[in-house]
Amino acid sequence: MIERIKQHILFCFLVAVAATLVIAGTGFFRDLSASGDETYRQLKIFSDVIEHIEGGYVDPVDTKDLIQKAIQGMVNSLDPHSMYLPPDAYDLLKDDTKGEFSGIGIVITMKKGLLTVVSPIEGTPAFKVGVKANDVIVKVDGESTREMSLGEMVKKIKGPKGTEVVITVVRKGESDPIDFKITRNVIPIESVRYLFLKPGYGYIRIYNFTEKTTNDLEEALEKMDEELKGLVIDLRDNPGGLLPQAISISDLFLEQGTILSIKGRFEDQNNIYTAEPDSVQRKYPIIILINGGSASASEIVAGALQDHKRALILGTTSFGKGSVQTVKPLKDGSGLKLTIARYYTPSGHSIQAKGIVPDIVLKKMILEEDEVDVVEDIYFKEKDLKNHLEAVPDLDKNETKPEEPAGDSEKKSEADDTTGYKILKLKKLMVDNQVMRALDILLGYNVFKDMQK
Repeated sequence: MIERIKQHILFCFLVAVAATLVIAGTGFFRDLSASGDETYRQLKIFSDVIEHIEGGYVDPVDTKDLIQKAIQGMVNSLDPHSMYLPPDAYDLLKDDTKGEFSGIGIVITMKKGLLTVVSPIEGTPAFKVGVKANDVIVKVDGESTREMSLGEMVKKIKGPKGTEVVITVVRKGESDPIDFKITRNVIPIESVRYLFLKPGYGYIRIYNFTEKTTNDLEEALEKMDEELKGLVIDLRDNPGGLLPQAISISDLFLEQGTILSIKGRFEDQNNIYTAEPDSVQRKYPIIILINGGSASASEIVAGALQDHKRALILGTTSFGKGSVQTVKPLKDGSGLKLTIARYYTPSGHSIQAKGIVPDIVLKKMILEEDEVDVVEDIYFKEKDLKNHLEAVPDLDKNETKPEEPAGDSEKKSEADDTTGYKILKLKKLMVDNQVMRALDILLGYNVFKDMQK
């Protein structure tokens, strides 16, 4: 009798958990009502599996752990950006949009089931010890990453300032794994830096989109606006961030018209964001730099200014993340990050799995010591991820996806406040061929404009 009561309580708990998850997707309750019998049958099978594991598996099991992993598997099957976040992972996500945290300064993602470095951030502890793009992290402090999720990996790498972590990487061209002992440091999430490339020609680098990015950009522009004849906005390797920040930053340079439209499965998920006249008139020409590491909010800004012919886009095709996520807090301190809509540029184009195509395609080159080396396009894109959404909703059902373990393209921006990260150096920008091409275009534009007077 007691066992029956226990099973009944467990089953009710599972139903409640599942119902909470599906209702979190706006409007899904209607589908649940329509197919309630089938949902009930599947949940009963799930309950039976839990019961058999508890009662017959060779070793004792933690039921809570089993259920959490089942939830993770369910959500991960949707698309690369939907995920269940245990309380500690949910806290990490909130850290990434405000304040500061301690880390080593790498951008990581899941590529073909392997935890891979997209890039070390210049000036950070990881950069200084020699971690490189495309390094595959196989161990953290001696523990294999084979079964680690991206969130678990980030949790292990982050830690108090001054503590050490050892990461073991496999690198193409090296026969043996390489160990890096790295001392963690404070990583402030500062998103905007600026300088003048020449008198009257400004350069602004936006590293990510946090709660402070629009304010930081406005402060930079206030110090530059009166002198500006042209502006370069660098969004290369910017992984994105908060949607409202992308909207407000676009609005700084647009006086009217659509910035972005969002279309979801249900009417209440749809929205259109429009520009409002600004108190400051910014009529100078703008060039935006993008590459394969420019994602999400970066693509919103680039797409909006490109479609309104307010900026010329230069570089290589962007990442192609054209979907919108919302994070629902759950009662136990965990969170559900769920894809709810696609977004569309002002002209109505979806860049999902396509990316923003530059007006001028130009690969980055290294120009040093009279040598010119083309930097290979090392970026993998949204379209390379398993279960990625297609640009058109109807294609999602029929498209065959690559057989790769699900991964997430979310990137962690980390910076060391004592190493000079994000301190722009004019000398370095002067050997950056994309920056120099942008400057030449701005100079040429103003020469021709003066000739017309």
